[in-house]
Amino acid sequence: MSYHDEQESIESFKAWWAQWGNSTTWIVLVALVAAAGWNGWNYWQRHQAAQAAVLYEQVQQAMTANDKASVARDAGTMESRFGGTAYAQMTALASAKVLYDAGDAAGAKAQLQWAVDHAKDDEYKEIAKLRLAAVLLDEKAYDAGLALLAGTPPEGFTGVVADRRGDLLAAAGKRDEARAAYQLALASLAKGDAQMRQLIQFKLDALGG
Repeated sequence: MSYHDEQESIESFKAWWAQWGNSTTWIVLVALVAAAGWNGWNYWQRHQAAQAAVLYEQVQQAMTANDKASVARDAGTMESRFGGTAYAQMTALASAKVLYDAGDAAGAKAQLQWAVDHAKDDEYKEIAKLRLAAVLLDEKAYDAGLALLAGTPPEGFTGVVADRRGDLLAAAGKRDEARAAYQLALASLAKGDAQMRQLIQFKLDALGG
């Protein structure tokens, strides 16, 4: 390249930089910041999951030892610090069972309600609803249980939700609605669920009519 051509190239570059250089710098900086932010977010997510896994192991140990106080404490920590992880929804369901078995229905309901409101997966939310509805059934809070189970359940839950609704309706004295719910449950459950189908049929027969 001749000296003249080189000077022309330099001058062309200067002209281009004067017009576009600042914008190009910002684009590059934004891309770098975005990449750094993405990497930082992934690291934070992995770090959170690792810490949550350790805490979940503590919950499991407390459950094995039937240590209600530790279960309740660790569940609260899990929800406040690691509520966005999958371990939080698992802890809420597990701790609810421990608390209920220990006679702490209020504590169990609080854990189940947390899972209903915050669980990451629809399946966990629905399981929490079913278990909370069972507690409400025991407390004779039939309308609250039915309201909790209102709406269309996730795929695969139609039968069990209809069965629980049937229990609530039957206990509330709404025999015709309970019968319809049990019939829906039987129609929705797979043939392989023989034991559950038999139980639902028993409840349906008990209603008469």
